[in-house]
Amino acid sequence: MPPAGELQQSSPSKDTQSDEASAVAAAAAIAAAAADAEAAGLWTQIKAEARRDAEAEPALASYLYSTILSHSSLERSISFHLGNKLCSSTLLSTLLYDLFLNTFTSDPSLRNATVADLRAARVRDPACISFSHCLLNYKGFLAIQAHRISHKLWTQTRKPLALALHSRISEVFAVDIHPAAKIGKGILLDHATGVVIGETAVIGNNVSILHHVTLGGTGKACGDRHPKIGDGCLIGAGATILGNVKIGAGAKVGAGSVVLIDIPPRATAVGNPARLVGGKEKPTIHDEECPGESMDHTSFISEWSDYII
Repeated sequence: MPPAGELQQSSPSKDTQSDEASAVAAAAAIAAAAADAEAAGLWTQIKAEARRDAEAEPALASYLYSTILSHSSLERSISFHLGNKLCSSTLLSTLLYDLFLNTFTSDPSLRNATVADLRAARVRDPACISFSHCLLNYKGFLAIQAHRISHKLWTQTRKPLALALHSRISEVFAVDIHPAAKIGKGILLDHATGVVIGETAVIGNNVSILHHVTLGGTGKACGDRHPKIGDGCLIGAGATILGNVKIGAGAKVGAGSVVLIDIPPRATAVGNPARLVGGKEKPTIHDEECPGESMDHTSFISEWSDYII
């Protein structure tokens, strides 16, 4: 018996624990079913777009059939397409196809991220005329999907293969992302040429990054040495962010900026060296929660400068 004046604490019953586990499992099953339905709906739309394009441009009919129309799922299509894009005389397309498809099949979150990336490109880029156009032709999108595979291999301690794939991605797409870098979903690499993302970099969800952006280190330092980009950020063309600095959720980095210090959430940094709009002590906090989705690069300019061309 417990001492006088003390209440005996009862542990949760097995029935309660079982009910909680069942609720969690049911919620996970519902979420998985919703993700499957979204992917299936998007795949149906992609095939419809491919049929339309094949009818409108017969010269592309064979290409569209082999890359999209002959496949039963988004995972099979993108595995086939990436395999053909990244193959070489010693890395055969059939080997890469099997590798990609097995990885997609073993981890449904990869397919879900692909769906989010497709939607990001279609919604944020006015030049993106269709989902099928993005799937086939957007090298930033393709580089991210291939990186997801190399990252999965890296976490499985298959580092030599991950690095070989990383090398081919860099050669083919001109996008250099270390296999260890952690990248969320809903990512847009707009134009993508010259993007460099270092080994210990972390990028959140719904981030947009333009061409010639570097998320790098500051020298020969080892360990955790690359930037951490929060959810919803927008990184302008040619921006350079160096060191283990934090770019807060919803922050903006202007084109050509050089960032060496942390940026608060929903603040804007521009210039070389980068300065916070509104000043270091009281930086201006913009209303946008997710500039990575709005793609608004210039709303800060009235506060930054009265210079008129």
